[in-house]
Amino acid sequence: MKSATRSANSAFFSAVESGIFPPTGGILKRSFDFTSAFLALVFISPLFLMLVLLVKLSDKGPAFYGHPRVGHNGKTFRCLKFRTMVTDGDRVLQAYLKANPQALEEWLATRKLQNDPRVTVVGSILRKLSLDELPQLLNIIRGEMSVVGPRPVVEEELERYEHAAVYYLKTRPGLTGLWQVSGRNDVSYASRVAFDTHYVQNWSLSRDMLIIARTIPAVCLSRGSY
Repeated sequence: MKSATRSANSAFFSAVESGIFPPTGGILKRSFDFTSAFLALVFISPLFLMLVLLVKLSDKGPAFYGHPRVGHNGKTFRCLKFRTMVTDGDRVLQAYLKANPQALEEWLATRKLQNDPRVTVVGSILRKLSLDELPQLLNIIRGEMSVVGPRPVVEEELERYEHAAVYYLKTRPGLTGLWQVSGRNDVSYASRVAFDTHYVQNWSLSRDMLIIARTIPAVCLSRGSY
């Protein structure tokens, strides 16, 4: 973990490294996560395999993409998604940001682009329908993520969260969450952090069930997806 990130709350990070903080929700949440993810993966296995073939056939490269994210107690893991970008995405992004100052400002403010030049045609559809995130069911089964939780973040982002960073490290990141059902990319960065912090501070299994129920219409209406 970078020293700049530790500065957000050095006492907390010392405690985290000692391994004394159990994840939010404990055994109850973990049991629900594993059971739900396993059953969901079995149920959608035909769709899952079809999407693997679609990504492979539509663009050269692997079907899956794993990006390092920070999880419980600051441990990094590879957050899985169906690949939605071209294989040389870093080069494409840097060239685009260099040629488009407004896009650079958007990227620096939110770490996202509404018109991302790296996204493939099939990838844009998968993102719109949130199907690109289905491989995260495997992350949940492995204990790296939860069904519901804060948005998975990269290490550099935690440096911007200041005191709120501790809440991201006290729980597993989620496939869905309060931010995702409250507007997703349509809400500000500060609001995103506030939603995730509120979730960790007020966790309950009933709240998880409510967020899951709200996720269905949010996905169907593609609210804030791009």
